[in-house]
Amino acid sequence: MKNKVFLALFTLVSVIINAQTEQNTPQDTTALGEVTVTSSRIKLPFKENSRTISIISSVEIKNSAATNLADLLQQEAGIDIRRRGTAGMQADLYIRGGSFDQTLLLIDGIKMDDAQTGHHTMNAALPIEVIERIEIIKGPAARVFGQNAFTGAINIVTKKVTENNVSANLETGSYNQLNASVTTASNLENSSHIVHVSRLTSDGYRYNTDYDNSNYFIKSTFNKKGQAIDMITNFSERKFGANGFYASPSAINQYEETQNSLIGFSTQFTSEKWQITPRIYWKRNQDEYVFNRLNPPAYRNLHITDKIGAEVNTSYTSSLGVTGFGVDMSKIYLRSNNLGDRNRFMTTLFIEHQFKLANNQLDITPGVAVTYFSDFKFHAFPGIDIGYRLNDNLKAYGNLGYTYRIPTYTDLYYTDPTTTGDPNLKPEEALSQEIGIKYFTPMFTASAAIFNRDASKLIDFVKDNEADLWQATNIRDLNTKGFEINMSYYFKINTFNQNLSLGYTFLEDEVKALNVNFSRYAINSLKHQFTSRLSTQLFKNVSQNIIYKHAERTSGDSYNVWDASIIISLKQFEITATASNIFNADYYETNLVPMPKGNMLFGLRYHFN
Repeated sequence: MKNKVFLALFTLVSVIINAQTEQNTPQDTTALGEVTVTSSRIKLPFKENSRTISIISSVEIKNSAATNLADLLQQEAGIDIRRRGTAGMQADLYIRGGSFDQTLLLIDGIKMDDAQTGHHTMNAALPIEVIERIEIIKGPAARVFGQNAFTGAINIVTKKVTENNVSANLETGSYNQLNASVTTASNLENSSHIVHVSRLTSDGYRYNTDYDNSNYFIKSTFNKKGQAIDMITNFSERKFGANGFYASPSAINQYEETQNSLIGFSTQFTSEKWQITPRIYWKRNQDEYVFNRLNPPAYRNLHITDKIGAEVNTSYTSSLGVTGFGVDMSKIYLRSNNLGDRNRFMTTLFIEHQFKLANNQLDITPGVAVTYFSDFKFHAFPGIDIGYRLNDNLKAYGNLGYTYRIPTYTDLYYTDPTTTGDPNLKPEEALSQEIGIKYFTPMFTASAAIFNRDASKLIDFVKDNEADLWQATNIRDLNTKGFEINMSYYFKINTFNQNLSLGYTFLEDEVKALNVNFSRYAINSLKHQFTSRLSTQLFKNVSQNIIYKHAERTSGDSYNVWDASIIISLKQFEITATASNIFNADYYETNLVPMPKGNMLFGLRYHFN
């Protein structure tokens, strides 16, 4: 009740502030509409896309009061980050009620899917210090990215070097958290480089939730005066106690270590009509899981997954519109003491074309992706986007898409004393539809969308008797429908920029009849999700942020979480304070793992140009 009263007062104060502000256009807002969304072969400005796409800008990242990608994405309506522990050590990524295996994460367009399990998706999360912006595509995205983009995709766009600078960050706080990082940027005559090193440690917020996370990141551009070549490389290592993270909450001595590596090279050939972008990359994930940290030999899993890929994306502009096409080839190797030694070859062909009609007010973009899997043969993912520009600021749109997800190696082959996979599983499939409208001005943006997804052959682990093993089965049919509303208002108090952002998503899952007595993966989507952020600056050197999140799951569990931060700028230094769960909400996001109560993190940042 107190939280509801606080929210009402918060909203009233915001309205009063808005009424008293000057109607000048704030800085850093006009550029957003012209940002080119890079997660597509047909490059379009943000406001011209006929899909539900949202962008988290570098300014919003700074004002988010988040110290890691998992916490940052939780502030986006329609995104369900189910965390285990703190600092994003282990988290699963869901979009619009899909599973953690049905969402694709990309880094500068490189697909970071893991064939072993979607639990490793967020292992690839980059430190927020090197992120320029985040592009979030909600709804069917398989015709653009191929399988795994079942319910959507998230593309992390890393920073570019424009000047020489050095920044250092030191943070400490609750649970003996200690975070340290250094980021350098060097813009040379014929090359540029970003180097980032960081380490995060903590004793944990309860027994056996300690962690030690190291990150190393390099992004370089070579031969800037000629045919420029971009290189990106990242290595992340996480070691953490996993009290109740998996298995049952009573398994308090679980422990895990993960390593995630990436190296990629790309370039771009551009002419008046052509844009060709070739890319090669190698991605590696290693996961070691120990059921009992105090007795490691009792039960241990070790999985190593390598993915080697090459792709070419092309767009061609003609009098008929813009055609995007490409090819993506990759080879996957898995070595595992539980899943065995596996390999898979994949080739995907993409093609889409945007037609513009009615004096460029109407755009129609049909497309298809056709993928060959060495173990699942051919599958096609057709789709179409349609948009109509009502005026310069208002656009209506709709899209329709068909998508697949092939089973992970965990679905197919995993075994333990209580579980067994099924090597005969079939791909999951779904047909998704969406209609929406979006409004954009430099001071105010808003969007609303209604969506529906009919999914079949979804994979679940089920059993008929309590003593039976959990068996992987294509058993679940599911209809998911809902709507989403987002808005952001930029205003000024005196000469200082302010921002109020609100988002709400409603989901309703209709599970078709299951002829089983026990199901491991009960549907527990965010039925109601409300997110808000107020970023204000009342004085020259002081800015503050308040974040409120309300969640109600289909199980009936609900919670309200408030976070806040303050930044004090003193020339080259910044003093920061971040408070999480400031009203001590008692809640969990997955597997009955309790989330930490109120905690603080204090930091000192140094910037030198």
